[in-house]
Amino acid sequence: MEQQKPTLEVCLSPALLHLYDVKNSIVVIIDVLRATSTICTVLYNGATRVIPVASVPECISIGEQLGASAITAGERDGRIAEGLLHGNSPFEYPREFIQDKTLVLTTTNGTKLLHMAKDAIQIITGSFPNLSAVCDYLVAQGKPVILGCAAWKDRVNMEDTLFAGAVVSRIREHFTVDCDSAIAAETLYEVSKDNIHEIMKQASHYKRLAKYDLERDIQYCLTPDGANVLPVYRNGELVAAE
Repeated sequence: MEQQKPTLEVCLSPALLHLYDVKNSIVVIIDVLRATSTICTVLYNGATRVIPVASVPECISIGEQLGASAITAGERDGRIAEGLLHGNSPFEYPREFIQDKTLVLTTTNGTKLLHMAKDAIQIITGSFPNLSAVCDYLVAQGKPVILGCAAWKDRVNMEDTLFAGAVVSRIREHFTVDCDSAIAAETLYEVSKDNIHEIMKQASHYKRLAKYDLERDIQYCLTPDGANVLPVYRNGELVAAE
């Protein structure tokens, strides 16, 4: 008798997460523009860990406690948050700057979803720069998966849906996919994958970031495997899986 495959589902917004069985699943936090793209880049470039926090005051407080080993960073609505020196661009964190440091990070959407998913079997973060690492891990674990899109202030967004669709497309043969949002995400990805940057120009967050001349960030965040490490959430911090 053929063994039942684990389920693979897509949650398109944090507002929908309560409808999913988080406790019995691996949850992948997806915030392509730009939190989860920056998190894998920071760890790829040698950071010790990333501590995701919900608020700017908490970010500043933890940074003060950790002293010189910490970089405090974050954004609100695409701009560097007031009171912080660094933002959410992957290009702010080259190896010579971030290696052996701790990044304390607060973002508009991604950190919120991460804390909402705290009861999951395991939490990892995913984005195009670490697409292969995410897919390889999920297949190897063989457990139910929820691809959780951070969205934009609870509204479904294009970039996170596209990434979820890329994962579904790549690993669906190992899973049971009976989830309409997973099928919809995969369909969107399949019709967009050869022209993803042009398709994204229609997206609200693309327009938001383009106003700040961040097209280079967007291009990087939509490109597969530029920082192919797996950030794993443990004890309140994200570290690169060994």
